Amino acid sequence: MKNNNAYILGAILAVAILILYVLHFTSAPGKSGARKGDLITKMNDSSVTLPVAYVNVDSLLMNYNFAKDLNEALMRTEESSRASLTQKERQLNAAAQEFQRKLQNNAFLSQERAEQEQQRILRMQQEYQQMAERLGQEFALEQQKLNMELSDTVKVRLVEFNKDKGYQIIYSNTGSDNILFADDKYDITKEVTEFLNKKYGPATSTSNTGAGTKTPAATETK
Repeated sequence: MKNNNAYILGAILAVAILILYVLHFTSAPGKSGARKGDLITKMNDSSVTLPVAYVNVDSLLMNYNFAKDLNEALMRTEESSRASLTQKERQLNAAAQEFQRKLQNNAFLSQERAEQEQQRILRMQQEYQQMAERLGQEFALEQQKLNMELSDTVKVRLVEFNKDKGYQIIYSNTGSDNILFADDKYDITKEVTEFLNKKYGPATSTSNTGAGTKTPAATETK
């Protein structure tokens, strides 16, 4: 409910700013009918650009080199976790198969020895499950941390970007979640992406020098 109220208030504020901005450039006050007509004319005039813009987040994430490097870091973490789990799973499967073979061939010296081996395999299975859960939680935390780092970086850079732009509001848009329709002139995704990449530099995966040695977080602070 709080999120819905925030969206409603944000939309109302945005509309109010747009109307005030347009009214500021209309004719002298005192003629409400004429001013209303001027407002409609200004709003429909393709040469008039209001102090708002939006960024397509999907496109930004695909083309922002810092986001690419963070994604590569996440992929490496995921691959490392998967490799560790695969190795653990192979050990478990090998132990279970060996236990089954010995059991079928009556290779255990005693029933007690067979039960001990069975308990050992059950512990291995439990350790595998605990390892999978732990690595999943660690990956989720790392993903959350990098997402926050990316979000904070973009917000800080947008303040710098907007110093000579004068936008009153810059929206984020993913697909059509936030903005159902907007004139293309308000889409500043390409301009923002170029600005961010200029500040960050080339992505590690596409850099010809020092590949694999650049730390995304450290580099983005420059």
